Parts: sequence; structure tokens; C-alpha cells
Amino acid sequence: MDLGVRGRVAIVGGGSKGLGRACADSLAQEGANIVICSRNSDGLNQAAGEIKAATGVEVLALPADLSQLDDIQSLVKKTKDHFGRLDILVNNTGGPPAGRAATTTEEVWYQSVEMALLFFIRMSREVVPHMKEGGWGRIVNVLASSVYQPIDNLVTSGVTRLGAVAFAKSLADEVGRDNILVNNVAPGYLMTDRMMHIFEVRSEDTGTNVEELLQDHSSTIPLGRLGRPEELGDLVTFLSSEKNSYTTGATILVDGGVVRSVM
Repeated sequence: MDLGVRGRVAIVGGGSKGLGRACADSLAQEGANIVICSRNSDGLNQAAGEIKAATGVEVLALPADLSQLDDIQSLVKKTKDHFGRLDILVNNTGGPPAGRAATTTEEVWYQSVEMALLFFIRMSREVVPHMKEGGWGRIVNVLASSVYQPIDNLVTSGVTRLGAVAFAKSLADEVGRDNILVNNVAPGYLMTDRMMHIFEVRSEDTGTNVEELLQDHSSTIPLGRLGRPEELGDLVTFLSSEKNSYTTGATILVDGGVVRSVM
């Protein structure tokens, strides 16, 4: 199936590894030119070379701290200056610091809001004028299953990302007639470096080995396993494509059925 993204230009946040890399790989395989950004220049350049070698598309690696407005504005400007267009935005960044509702400090709350709420607002606000200019656009926010049910010791994720859901819904209402669609994906437990780090920390805290923790956790998921990053990346690519022409303002779980909410 031709998804209709060949030749379009996509910015993918955190595109050097993990879920961002999976999204960049999937979009590039469909022929989109890619801009990847993260704070690690070495990892970024390596990822750009690997994606280009595997797919033949143009890949621009731009180091940026996406918690900073100046870096976001520079990233968008350099993308438009280089390619002359900007069609797709995959909003992805690292998760906020851990924390509990009763004890999280002011400093951590401010850091979390910068990383996991204002980031989505700023990136979207900066790209929308360019998408309006082109008469077409797709914005996909990579959030977390915490928007549906709390995750222990991650109150910061649930609070900030629910704010991002509300922002995305309002933005979708405002830009729909400009042929710009805005959606969210909410991954559950996918096998990324960050997820493995979480299990390693739990292993240290509990004295249980990582493999046993993974097996125990997999048994709570209806599909019986943790997800693969590319399973999220392919959904993001569909939502970013011409084949998605009537879904906007939605939040879609990619969690193997682990969230039990019916809404």
C-alpha cells in the first residue's frame, strides 16, 4: 500500500534511538525525507547515516534540546530552509522524571512541565504556519499509557501528558479545515532502552532479576509479551500519511491490551 508520504518532510523528535528511531525508520521506509533531533550529536549522526543507507531518503541530523524554545525554533527554521517544506511532525521526547503525587518537588514539577507538556505545545505552534502554507499537515504526539491509567511513581507523566492530550484536541479543532490532522499515540510497555532501564531499577530495588521481572510483567499483558518499537512506528506512519484522511483529535493505545479502561 502506498501511504502517500514519499517526498514529504518529517521532523521526528528523539529520532536517534528508541521510539523516535522506530518512527523515523518507518517514515523513511515509506519514502519521507527525515529530520531527526536529539541532544546526543554522535548518536544522532550515526542514526542518520544508518537510516539513509537503509532507505535512500535524505536525512538531516540536527542536535537540539527540545525543552528549550530557542532550539525548537531553530530546528523548525533549519528544516524549512533546507527542504523548502515541512509536512509531518512526530512529537517525541524523553519521559519526565519519576515522582509520586504526595512528594514530588517543585523543581521536578517544573522540569516535567517543560519536558512533557510545553514541548508539545511549542513544537506544534512552530510548525503549524508552515503546514498551513503547504495546505497539508500531520502532527502525531507520542505520549504514554499513563493518560489512561496511573503508572506507579510516574505521576508526572500522567499529569503532563493529559495536558498534552487536551492541547492536541483543541489544536485538532482549530486546524482541521486547513487539512492538518493532529493525533496522539499512547504506548504501553515497549522494548526500548528506557523501558529496560526501568526494569533494571526495579531489579535493584526488589532483588529480583530482570528476566524474571520481564516474564512476570508480560504475563499481565493480554498479548503475552512486551511490544516492539516498530509496532508503534508503523502506526505513527499511517497517522502521518495521506491514507489517514479522517482521524484527528484521537488518542490511540499501543499497549497489547494492558490498559483495561473501556473509554
